[in-house]
Amino acid sequence: MTDCIFCKIVKGEVKASIVYRDEQVTAFRDIHPVAPTHILIIPNQHIDSVNHLKAEDELLIGHMFMVAREIAAQENIHQGGYRIIVNTGAHGGQTVFHLHMHLIGGQRMKHPMG
Repeated sequence: MTDCIFCKIVKGEVKASIVYRDEQVTAFRDIHPVAPTHILIIPNQHIDSVNHLKAEDELLIGHMFMVAREIAAQENIHQGGYRIIVNTGAHGGQTVFHLHMHLIGGQRMKHPMG
């Protein structure tokens, strides 16, 4: 996908404040943070959304959660707690159509349902 901003970050074509990278995922600070810690974790391969996952992506998704846990410890938010959010589709709040998870913490979070 040539016009995907997240693919360009993975390729190094667009600058980002990268906090973690391996052969499967890249994690970087959100440019519009909603909390003191707000990091996006994305697969290095382009996958539009959760709706586009295949059975063979199961290990990748598990890896994304393990990376989130590792980054939470790195950012020292693991003790107090944090939130992991994956928006799917326009009605779910997804604005960049490259699968990504938000790792948010560093403050007490409001209950998401009210």
